[in-house]
Amino acid sequence: MLQFLVRWGINAFSLFIVAHIVKGIEVSSTLAVLAIALVLGVINALLRPLIILVTLPINVLTLGVFTLFINGALFLLASKIVKGFLITGFWPAFWGYIIFSIISFLLSLLTLSA
Repeated sequence: MLQFLVRWGINAFSLFIVAHIVKGIEVSSTLAVLAIALVLGVINALLRPLIILVTLPINVLTLGVFTLFINGALFLLASKIVKGFLITGFWPAFWGYIIFSIISFLLSLLTLSA
């Protein structure tokens, strides 16, 4: 349970940073950041594997680069679900998810390896 809360906090903090770095991504409150971190985790756990499986031929042809576009689209989908988290288009979602992934990976290395 503690590891779940730590990972949720890392993702929420990463989303907060992304909202300040990427133009086109806005967060209205801390509650929205916590909600989007939870929704994004659920989407990545349930919907992402199914979409990756369905688009496997395209992923093979593009050597996995298409997965970046899938991640951006799921990030945009999560913004449509949670009120108070606004992404203005696909490209801010694309770059936002890449930066989110990098930040959350680095923070996970620092906190979960200790």
